[in-house]
Amino acid sequence: MKEKFKAILSKYVPENSVGYCVDLWDQHRFSFKVSRERRSKLGDYQFHKARRQHIITINGSLNRYGFLITFIHEAAHMIHFELRGNNHRPHGIFWKKVFRELMNPLLNQDIFPHDLLEQLKIHMKNPKASSYSDPALARLIKKYDPDRSYSEFFLEELTAGEKFRFHGRTYEKVESRRTRCLCREVNSGKKYLISEMAMVRKL
Repeated sequence: MKEKFKAILSKYVPENSVGYCVDLWDQHRFSFKVSRERRSKLGDYQFHKARRQHIITINGSLNRYGFLITFIHEAAHMIHFELRGNNHRPHGIFWKKVFRELMNPLLNQDIFPHDLLEQLKIHMKNPKASSYSDPALARLIKKYDPDRSYSEFFLEELTAGEKFRFHGRTYEKVESRRTRCLCREVNSGKKYLISEMAMVRKL
C-alpha cells in the first residue's frame, strides 16, 4: 500500500516532496483519492464514521505546486480532527497552526520556484480557507500550469466591457466589487456576481 500510494502521488507533486508526503500517509494511514476537477473546491477531507477512516480527495487537474499545497491543507484538517474532533472552527487558529507546522519543512527552493516560494511564505503567516482565496498566491500557482491556454485569464485581469466564456455561457464584465465582479450574461441580460479569481476564457 505504501509503494502504491507513493507511485500515485509521484505523478502529482514535486519530486522532492514525495518522501515527506508518504511519511504523512504512513503516520496516519488515510484513504487517498485523486478526483476529477470540481469547480467548487480544490480538495476535501472527510472522516468516515462507520469505517473509522480518514479520506482525503484532491483535484487531479491542479498543477504540482497547487496539488501539494492542497494536499497539505487537507492533511492539516485530518490532524486537526484527530486532535480536536468536530468541536472546532475548520479554518480557525488551531488549524492554521497545524497547517503552518506541516508546510514549514516544504518551504524551500528544492520544492517551490523562488517567486512562488516567497509568496507562499507570506500566505502561511495567516493562511486562508483556500489558496485561491489569496489572489496573489493563486496567480503564481496558475502561472505554472503546464497547459494553461493563452486565452484563459483570471476574471480580475479583464477590463470592464470585455466579453468572456464561463461555465458554458458568455458574459460581459461590468465592474469590479471587492473580491467579486459584476457581470452581465449576454443572452439573458441578467447580472451575476462572479469571483474575481474565476478562470475564464477571454473572447
